Amino acid sequence: MVAVQANGMMECDLLVVGGGINGAGIARDAAGRGLSVVLCEKDDLASHTSSASTKLIHGGLRYLEYYEFGLVRKALIEREVLLRSAPHIMWPLRFVMPHAEGQRPAWLIRAGLFLYDMLAKRELLPASASIKLQSHPAGKPLKPQFKRGFVYSDGWVDDARLVLLNALDAKEKGATVLTRTRCTALVREADHWLASLQRSDGGTMQVRARSVVNATGPWTADFLRQAAPTAQGRNLRLIKGSHIVVKRLFDHDHAYIFQHHDGRIVFTIPYEQDFTLIGTTDLDYKGDSGKVAIDDAEISYLCELSSYYFSKPIVPADVVWTYSGVRPLVEDASAQAKAVTRDYRFELDREGAPLLSIFGGKITTFRKLAEEAVDLLEPLLESKKGPWTAQACLPGGDVAGKLPDNRAVSGFGDFVAGLQRQYGWLPARLVARYARAYGTRIHVLLQGRSGVEQMGEEVASGLYAAEIDYLRRHEWASSAADILWRRSKLGLHLPAGTEQLLDAWLAAHPM
Repeated sequence: MVAVQANGMMECDLLVVGGGINGAGIARDAAGRGLSVVLCEKDDLASHTSSASTKLIHGGLRYLEYYEFGLVRKALIEREVLLRSAPHIMWPLRFVMPHAEGQRPAWLIRAGLFLYDMLAKRELLPASASIKLQSHPAGKPLKPQFKRGFVYSDGWVDDARLVLLNALDAKEKGATVLTRTRCTALVREADHWLASLQRSDGGTMQVRARSVVNATGPWTADFLRQAAPTAQGRNLRLIKGSHIVVKRLFDHDHAYIFQHHDGRIVFTIPYEQDFTLIGTTDLDYKGDSGKVAIDDAEISYLCELSSYYFSKPIVPADVVWTYSGVRPLVEDASAQAKAVTRDYRFELDREGAPLLSIFGGKITTFRKLAEEAVDLLEPLLESKKGPWTAQACLPGGDVAGKLPDNRAVSGFGDFVAGLQRQYGWLPARLVARYARAYGTRIHVLLQGRSGVEQMGEEVASGLYAAEIDYLRRHEWASSAADILWRRSKLGLHLPAGTEQLLDAWLAAHPM
């Protein structure tokens, strides 16, 4: 249902503040139940925590040692639900865990992996196994001292595009999505909220909402104090996670999970064809959540841990890109950042119009979080449509039909090959990139085009005006950073100065 304008004021059932994965997921779920929804985000979608993850759809193997069995099971169930819903931006990934002297006994690791396999039904992901690294392709880049290892399954995701697709689906179901629009004031009445929103260009608007969701991530506690000063919400523990990207370290398609002697783990993952992603760190963070950045100690830590396992040392000079994010976790009694729960909590304040605040969470469980959040609000808004997202594709994910299907995951290569034949006038690698980014929406991007000359100017290598226009019209992109680092990772592949060149082009070609 579309939010309505009345006397210059926008009216809706639900105002969602925050355009990360939780906010976008809640807006999508609510709009699909027929509620009128407004989503506002002060920056671009997925500008902060939700584009700074390790890009994994996973149960969280290491959470088993903290006895988080409920969280792990919930996440394991969600893995395959999500993979089926958006096979273009997610896919299965096998992980290799080398076993080193002084670590947990091999039998204990094997038992943990068996439990990981058995906590939830698997249709797409193969079971774990023990391997001999001398005869496995993943053993070749490792030091010869690592002779035994284990392999298990999880999934990979383009996190920023996952947020985008949820927001896009919300919009297509009637939600109003306002990027670069800050909620500057919120006043509570008995049966509604009055919100003041301000766009980045200085323009303002008013929203009258029957309920509000506070999905502001690291700013959740601050926003709650602004909206409901007397509310006694949970405290957040802000944990900084940083990643480094280096040139490709190995040729096979497996990822690694490395254990450190301090009990932390680091993933080393094939990334963007030509690179390897290494992360993450876990550090308590007290600074400005909008200005988080990696420090030299974190870079050294990630390089040193990786070099402990790889034959070829990794040094800070090898790093071609870094990113950092702040994970807003529910404060608990854990002394160490790595042990803080990744589960989520809700605070529903009903002293007047409802205010639901989201605390914590992880990207793998965003759909379930959104479903439970709207379940809480739906009775208060006199809606009874109920959950629906478990059996729905995200935009572009309907490669095997309208409903999620295992064949969309297992047969995605055939889908790409078919597109490459259909659009043979484009380079095959470019079609493959479009397929991964847009899924079946590639047909919208390429509609009415039958030759490269119809793609418009090639503003940067492999980036045509046609794609830029698509991203601006359909995906809220307005800057070079939006296009090169969130809608894609083309920034990794293009020369220095491309971002400035693209910003200049965008300014010279307004929509």
